[in-house]
Amino acid sequence: MEIQNSPKQFEFGIQPLDQIMNDLGIKNHDLVAASALQITHKIVGKARKGRRLGRKVQLKIVDALNRVQGTTEFSLNDLFNYDGK
Repeated sequence: MEIQNSPKQFEFGIQPLDQIMNDLGIKNHDLVAASALQITHKIVGKARKGRRLGRKVQLKIVDALNRVQGTTEFSLNDLFNYDGK
């Protein structure tokens, strides 16, 4: 009896976060510097490219972007086209 695991999807393509950051002129370092929570340049890069991130990490990205903007304008659905697990 062969057991097959359903493959998880790890790549979701360029995320809306990338376009928003480009439009606003925000660099990865800006998010890292503004974050009150621990995020790294590597995490921000993965978030922009669409590598699967957990919900907690996604929320850290949302928080950092809103801190850079000085608003609470953005939500998870604005920045990511998948649900973090």
